[in-house]
Parts: sequence; C-alpha cells; structure tokens
Amino acid sequence: MKSRAMYNPTPRCLEIAAPYLLLLYDHLVTILLVIGINLPGILSEIDLDVIHGAFGFSYQCCGFILPCMILLMLYGTILFLHLYKARHSLKDAYTRSLWDGARLTVATFWEGHGKIWHGYEIHGLENFPSEGPAVFCYYHGAIPVDFYYMMASIFIKKGRAMVVIGDRFMYYIPGFKLLLQVFNVTSGTIEECTEFLQEGNVVAVAPGGVREAFFSDSNYHLIWGNRVGFAKCAIEAKVPIIPVFTQNCREGFRSLGLFKPFFAWLYEKTRLPVVPIYGGFPVKWRTYIGKPIPYQEGISAKQLTSQTKEGIELLIKKHQKIPGNILNAFLERFL
Repeated sequence: MKSRAMYNPTPRCLEIAAPYLLLLYDHLVTILLVIGINLPGILSEIDLDVIHGAFGFSYQCCGFILPCMILLMLYGTILFLHLYKARHSLKDAYTRSLWDGARLTVATFWEGHGKIWHGYEIHGLENFPSEGPAVFCYYHGAIPVDFYYMMASIFIKKGRAMVVIGDRFMYYIPGFKLLLQVFNVTSGTIEECTEFLQEGNVVAVAPGGVREAFFSDSNYHLIWGNRVGFAKCAIEAKVPIIPVFTQNCREGFRSLGLFKPFFAWLYEKTRLPVVPIYGGFPVKWRTYIGKPIPYQEGISAKQLTSQTKEGIELLIKKHQKIPGNILNAFLERFL
C-alpha cells in the first residue's frame, strides 16, 4: 500500500509567487544598478540567522507591525517612482506614457502581494467598462489595501487607470505627493469630478471616507451621512454608478474599538485621522463589482445615493458573514 504523502502548501505558494517575485526582483536590480547599487552582491553577504530572528519577532508582533509594513510598502512604491523619474528625466515630464512602465510594475507588485497574502480574487470585471466614464463607488475599509489590489488588477486586466477621490489629509503626509500624482488621486470638487467624467474617466470614490474607515465595524454599516456629491457628478455627466464591495476587508484591518467615541469626537473637531489601527491578518479577500446603476433622466441626487447604498448593501448581504470574524475569514482561504 502506498503511503499518503503529507500535504505541503509551500510548492503551490511558490508557484503563485515566483513569477511576481522574479519580475519585481529583475526590475529592482536594474533600477538599483543605474544608481550604482549592486543588490545581488549585498544579498550574498546577509546572515540567514539574522533573517530568521527578524521573522520570528515579526510573527509574534504581527498584529501591530503589519499595518506599519503596509506604510513601508507605500513608501517603497514612492521610492521606486522617484528612481524611475530620475532614470527618465530627459523625457517630457507631462507625457502620459512616461509612467506606464512604473504603473505596471507597481501594479504587478501589489497584485502579487494580494494573491500571496490574502488569496485575493476579483469578481465581476465584466461590469467594469473597458472604455467610457463611470463612477466607481466602494465600501471603505479601515485601511483600503483591498482597493490597492483592486486598482492593480483593473490596470493589469483592463488597462485602465482610475481617477481616485482621496481625503485632503493625504496631501499632508510627507513624501506622498508623487504617489498621488502618478495614480491620479485628487480631492476634487464636484465640478472637477464632473469634468473628469466628461473627459471619459472612471472616477473612484468611497462616500463614507475616513468616517466609514475608522468608525464602521464588523457589521459593515455604511456611514455616508448626507454625502450626495458623487451622485450629483454622475447625474451631471450622465454616467452609470458601479457599486463595489470587498469581502472580509474589515477582518484584515480593524480600527481599535476602545475609546472609539473619544476618537470620533476628536475627528469631528480636528479632522485628524488618529484612530489606532491593527491587523494585517492574512484573511481571504474577494472584491465584487456589482452591476452598473444606469443614468436615469430626472432622478435626484438623493434618490441616486439611496440606490447606490442599496447596491452596496446588497453585495454585503450576499457575500459577507455578519458580524465579521477574523478566524472564519482566515479559514475561508482553505474552503
């Protein structure tokens, strides 16, 4: 009788990760050689015992270290963009094709990270327009890493970069200016967003914004208040709205529930996003892109906002277990 081989998931993980890691390593080596850094030579001198010790410490403290790692990844992306910009300094800085290689490399990096760490999947891509304008309306997680994966997958599979509406505080984060410029992030007014749509762009917006990110919970309540600006833009430009939701996004990262009323009061008074975040848990993430809500002649912004909320709430009801649970979300990776 043949003995049953013990199941080992490592080869499958390596099979998924290898193409992304090799491509990113090749890009990184090339960029660093331009500025005189020999990465293979440096790696050959690293003590593996040091790596093992660092891994053990990170594993024990992952709940609070991993959010910091996401921030480091963002700054790593910014560093790459600066290096890329320097390498191509002789080209016209306003030529659109200047950043195509950079966007694709960054998208490959984030898509690879999503597949490895969260088993990330995206469903309903047929509902995302290959051309023409639309408002892309999504639920805002505590840290919108799922949206980064979503942007990366759409750019790779559809070849489209969206205009992203972001909170103004992002422009005050040191070093973020280039990142926001390259990936079309703006805090645009209703007039500016309408103009983006009329130019044929897809505009991505999370109406809940920072409030929803920090003060929603594992029940996935939408916190939109009286925000109807995105609906006004869609009506003015006569474009559809596409509802979007990522399953388990709030199990990957969570805002600290302790003293939440105090942090809510502080945010309303100062607009400072100071709520503690923890997580980075490798739970299963699936993004669902719903069917577009078409433009309707004579509809009011309030009515269209209500329809959009119903569209996202329907996706939550269909695909999310309420209340969310970190362990169950992790186990979904193996089901």
